[in-house]
Amino acid sequence: MYSVGMYMRTTTRKNKDGSIVSYLQLAHNVRDGKKGTIQAEVLYNFGRSDQLDVDAIRRLIKSLTRFLPPEEHLAATSNLDFVSSKPMGGAYLLRKIWEKIGIKAMLDKSLREREFTAPVEWAIFGKRLNNYTI
Repeated sequence: MYSVGMYMRTTTRKNKDGSIVSYLQLAHNVRDGKKGTIQAEVLYNFGRSDQLDVDAIRRLIKSLTRFLPPEEHLAATSNLDFVSSKPMGGAYLLRKIWEKIGIKAMLDKSLREREFTAPVEWAIFGKRLNNYTI
């Protein structure tokens, strides 16, 4: 058996009184190699459609979208369209924040008595900057 895909599905059931109830489920298709058929396997049952915890679903979506690239994350979590980005302002912004909160001054003071020939404070800033996607 191997997984073929994952999706949200709605199943319905008719009650004895004639009312119809829908359920929302997270499922994926699994192909049975021996039989050669595909079957839906429910991974999670969100419950009745009319009793969903919509805020919990929003939190789940927000949690999952953090693993997406920035443009896909933006598309999934807002009504805004990602047009483009320019890789020029992020480093400047972080540098100004770095200076504003006093990290530059603290490092300059700490490193003043040492005899470094390389710009150590800039190297530390570059290393920290490398940890962020800008």
